[in-house]
Amino acid sequence: MRAWRAGVTIWAVAALLAFAGPVIAQAPTPPTPGAAKTIPVDLELVLAVDVSRSIDADEFELQRQGYARAIVNPSVIGAIQSGAIGAIAVAYVEWSGADQQKTVVDWTLIRDPGSAQDFAAAILAAPRSFAAYTSISGAIDYSMRLFETNRYEGSRQVIDVSGDGSNNSGRPVWLARDAAIEVGITINGLAIINDRPNPFSRPEPKLDDYYKENVIGGSGAFVGIAEDFTSFASAILSKLIKEVAAAPDLPVRTRLAGAR
Repeated sequence: MRAWRAGVTIWAVAALLAFAGPVIAQAPTPPTPGAAKTIPVDLELVLAVDVSRSIDADEFELQRQGYARAIVNPSVIGAIQSGAIGAIAVAYVEWSGADQQKTVVDWTLIRDPGSAQDFAAAILAAPRSFAAYTSISGAIDYSMRLFETNRYEGSRQVIDVSGDGSNNSGRPVWLARDAAIEVGITINGLAIINDRPNPFSRPEPKLDDYYKENVIGGSGAFVGIAEDFTSFASAILSKLIKEVAAAPDLPVRTRLAGAR
């Protein structure tokens, strides 16, 4: 009888171990997104592009083509590779009204022609995101948050805002600008003088002054001007070269999450 009980006990223990084995051997829970170590770059850059309703289909395509061609230009690649690290991280955002912002191409490491070509192709392949009001403040607020969750650590953080009109949706743009400056982000602007007839807006010939007074700010901030959409490609090329080649005169910044 005792021998029978011992046999049953041994069998029960063996069965329990066999059942528990897979549980003990389970793989650990994978890390949450964004928990990986940061990747050093010379620049973290958000390209924040106006797609409000004042921009018609042809102008929209000119913008997309302008950014796609600029990022693969040999002068831009040369500026990237001349940095201390030789790489930048870029995200492409389209924006319109106060609650209308979309990351069209997420953070991408660009260090050579191949990675630049991939980024350009992704820009051109995506459908248009919006066509409503103009909220530069919403674009800045949204772009700021992108720096919190990316995997990159740059000596500079820059939001590159391009648009053809003043802020007419969301909170005052200077409030968003000041919030970005406070945590060490630079905002540069590209003012597009839209002289084409449009039922939704009128030309703003003083738009560059508006950008200087209300939109840009931070270390080395500047405004570029595109006299019309046909000159947009050359304007964004000059602007990108200037942004990428700027000397990193500040130490590596504390991440936004830490600063808060």
